[in-house]
Amino acid sequence: MTAPEEVFDLVVVGSGIAGQATATAAAEAGLSVVLLEKTDTLGGSSAMSGGWFAFTGTDEQSAKGIEDSPELFLKDMLGLGRNLNDPALLEAYLAHQEATYRWLKAHGVVFREVEISSGQSARRSHNSVIKDVLALLRDACTEAGGQTRLEHRAIRLTTDTSGRVTGVVTRTPAGEVVFTGRAGVVLATGGFSRGTQLLKIFAPEQLAAIPYGGKGNTGDGLRMAWKLGAGMADMSFVSGTYGSHPETGEDFHELLTAYYMGAIIVNKDGRRFTDESQDYKTLGRVVLDQPDGLGFEVFDAKVRAQSHPGIPLKDIDMVEELGHLYRADTLHDLAEAAGLDPAALRETVDRYNAAAAGAAEDEIGRTSLCNGVGELLPIDTPPYYAYPAKSLMTTTYCGTTINANGQVVDVDGDVIEGLYAAGEVTGGFHGAAYMTGTSLGKGAVFGRIIAAHAAARTAEGRPTDRSMREHARAS
Repeated sequence: MTAPEEVFDLVVVGSGIAGQATATAAAEAGLSVVLLEKTDTLGGSSAMSGGWFAFTGTDEQSAKGIEDSPELFLKDMLGLGRNLNDPALLEAYLAHQEATYRWLKAHGVVFREVEISSGQSARRSHNSVIKDVLALLRDACTEAGGQTRLEHRAIRLTTDTSGRVTGVVTRTPAGEVVFTGRAGVVLATGGFSRGTQLLKIFAPEQLAAIPYGGKGNTGDGLRMAWKLGAGMADMSFVSGTYGSHPETGEDFHELLTAYYMGAIIVNKDGRRFTDESQDYKTLGRVVLDQPDGLGFEVFDAKVRAQSHPGIPLKDIDMVEELGHLYRADTLHDLAEAAGLDPAALRETVDRYNAAAAGAAEDEIGRTSLCNGVGELLPIDTPPYYAYPAKSLMTTTYCGTTINANGQVVDVDGDVIEGLYAAGEVTGGFHGAAYMTGTSLGKGAVFGRIIAAHAAARTAEGRPTDRSMREHARAS
C-alpha cells in the first residue's frame, strides 16, 4: 500500500531553534512550509537550554559599554576550535549574526542579560527565556501559514532518479506519511546526546556523563544523511558540559559555572586537576578522569555575592535552594561537610591564594577567570561554599558537513541536492570546543540562511514539478 503524500515547498524536520527559525523565516518568505517533530512536544534540546545566544554589535553590548567586534569573535572561535573550524561557516555566521539578532528582536525576543562565558574574551552571551523565543517564532510561523505536525518521526529520506533529495518518510500514529519538499528537506533534528549506539561509536567515554538533552536526540537526522553519503565533522570532540549536580534532572537547566566567577575546581581528594578558565566542554572531558567523575566548585562569599538569580550558569541562589550547595564558616568544616580531605583542601586553597596574590605561579597554570579575561580572586572570605558537579551530556556539536548555504555536502565535498541541515546535527562550525551561545546562535543564523536560499531556488523555478514526481524511492 502506498503511503499518503503531502507536498510543500520546504519540509523542516525538528522543532528546536534551528528548525523553528528555518520554518518561520521560510514561511515569512512566502514558502509553504511544514515543521515535523518526532515527539509530542515542541522545542527539543533548545527548550531545555539556558537560552544564551552569542552575538556581537548589539544594543545590549552598546548600553553596557562592552568592547567587542566580529574580528574578536572570529579570533575567539578559531582559537577555541584549534583552527579546526570551517572558516566558510564562521564567516557566514558573522556576516548574518547581527541581522539575525535584529530579526529575533523584531519578533519580540528580549535579551535580559549579557555575560562573558565559555570561550569568550568579551561579554557576548545574550540571555533569553528560550521557551518564550520558541513560542514567539512558532506563532509567527503559524501566522505566516506554516504548519506543524507532532509525533511525526522522520525515518528515511526520499530521492529522485538523479539522487536529489525530494522528501522524507515519517512514521506517525496513523501510519507512514511521505512529505515532499519542492525546494528540499531541512534536517534540524539535533544531535545524539540520547543516542546510546552513536555515543558508543563516536564517544564511548561520554556514556559516563549525565544524560540530558531532548528525548528525541538519538541521531535520526545524522543517520539519514550518513546513509546518503554525507560527510562528517568534529566527531572526535564530543563532550559533556561540566557543572551539573549529580542529581540533576530534566525539569530545568541546572548548570553552574562559578569557576568563571572566581571558584576553583577540586576532586574528591581536595586537589585541583585542570585550568578552570578553559571552556566548559574541555572541563567536561577532563572531569571524567577524576574519582567518580566528580569535581567540586569551591568558592567564598565574594563569588557567592555575584549570583544572578534566574540567569542560567550564574544562579547560585537556585542551587542553594535546591540543597545542592555545601556551606561552612571554615574551609575545614566545608571539606568535612562535602566529604573532601580537609588538609588537602586547605593546602590547595593556600597555593591558589598565593598565585592570586602574585606571590607564586599557579600550580595548574591558570592566569584568568575565563579565556584570558578576569584576574584571579583569592578564596579568603567566609562563609565558604562547595558545589559538587559532573559532566552533563547536553549536546554533541558534531555531525553532517554543510556549506555556507546550509546545504549538506557528501564525503567528497559535493552538494547533496535538495538536502539542508542546521543546528546541532551539523559539524564543522565549532571545531575542537564550544563557545557559550553559539549553538542557539548558529541554529537561528543558519536557519535564516537556508530559508533565504530555498526561497531563491523556488523563485527560480527549481526543482521542476516533473523532477518532484520522480521520487521513486519513497518506500
